[in-house]
Amino acid sequence: MLYQEVNFDGLIGPSHNYAGLSPGNIASDKHKGEIASPRQAALQGLEKMWRLVQLGQIQGVLPPAPRPDIATLRRLGFGGSVSDIISQAHRTAPHLLAACYSASTMWAANAATVTASRDCPDGRIHFTPANLITTLHRSIETDYSATLLTRIFNDPAHFCHHSPLPGQASFADEGAANHTRLCSSHSQQGISLLVYGRGSGRLSPKVYPARQTLAACEALVRQHQLPSANVVLAQQNPNVIDQGVFHHDVIGVGHRNFLMLHEDSLVNQQHILDQLQRQWPQSGRAPCNPLVIAEFSSKLLSVKAAVTSYLFNSQLISLSDPALSGDRPDATEMLLLAPTNCLASDEAMNAIDWLITADNPVSAVEYIDLSQSMNNGGGPACLRLRVPMSQAELNAVHPGILLDVTLYNRLKSWINTHYREQLSAADLADPSLPTEIQVALNELAEILVLPNLYPFQV
Repeated sequence: MLYQEVNFDGLIGPSHNYAGLSPGNIASDKHKGEIASPRQAALQGLEKMWRLVQLGQIQGVLPPAPRPDIATLRRLGFGGSVSDIISQAHRTAPHLLAACYSASTMWAANAATVTASRDCPDGRIHFTPANLITTLHRSIETDYSATLLTRIFNDPAHFCHHSPLPGQASFADEGAANHTRLCSSHSQQGISLLVYGRGSGRLSPKVYPARQTLAACEALVRQHQLPSANVVLAQQNPNVIDQGVFHHDVIGVGHRNFLMLHEDSLVNQQHILDQLQRQWPQSGRAPCNPLVIAEFSSKLLSVKAAVTSYLFNSQLISLSDPALSGDRPDATEMLLLAPTNCLASDEAMNAIDWLITADNPVSAVEYIDLSQSMNNGGGPACLRLRVPMSQAELNAVHPGILLDVTLYNRLKSWINTHYREQLSAADLADPSLPTEIQVALNELAEILVLPNLYPFQV
């Protein structure tokens, strides 16, 4: 049976702004207080999705959460009409208003941890929404993400949805940004590499928070019933967390039988890489590609350059059309879809040149402009939740969110109609902004054929 990786990208919402809400996210902090362009941001994200369609990939669109989150502001003690609440919060606690206006659901890699049906004993795709408890603005996404995922992947014969992990510090969970599935082909069983920043030992960052815990990773393995032989747990190097590597996907990325990462990514990294090789299938009825690992040395690429360029937050894309290749194990040629920030870094460009000429599946690179998202600390890989799927599973997905030329043109027109060209911190106090966003999202729900998606529609 043919399986292929399907990407579901978060559509950047109309409240996109630069509030600097994420400690440890250097780009977010650097651009705090700048004027954002929601329209440009959404168009850039949409163009990235459309480029994947042009490359022969199947692409889904995840609509943004409703913002501002008035329910959270009420829970925090603000009362009265929506205008009253906005005014009170802006005057007395602007950081709380900014958190409740955040468009961070755009980074769908944090929406959930997803395991492929080929890896789960019951033959279904498993989803666990991330609790994202480390930061307020992200923690309020969880209920929406859980609802959205159950709406889109709504056939229990193919999909299994779990509750988020307890919202307690021991189970801090940041979703697929710390999960990499490695496999010879999507049609074969894979190995889940789960990376955590905080475990039971003394190793921990000193400056920034470790957002993923070992206990959370272990709970996810139990929820999804993953065999121990197909799981590798690894601790993130606390020194790189303190340099701005708040998720593993800032310093490592994998696709099929290829893993690329910085040499300083993990604690006891060589042991982890050896474990991956030991657990890699060596034989069987299906042909098996070897696991290929590319380690970038500090001499070639510093951690600082990796963080500023977001090289490791690129997407790795199989160039062969799965419909033509049948997900052949020998069809391993890959494209590196990298952010244009790499073009401004000599170190990143030298590292990419090394990657392209080295003995690995990456044969080409293409650059994509996501500057609006990048200014808040999210690159190409942050914007997508990837789901390995069979054709039967894909047929069970809500069809209204699958991108084709008609939906692409409708979304482009919708963005140009409803999004502001600029949005500043002061604009969050505008009493007309919530109504603007509500009108926009109401129309979006119609476009994507998702009635009653938002609370104001019920």
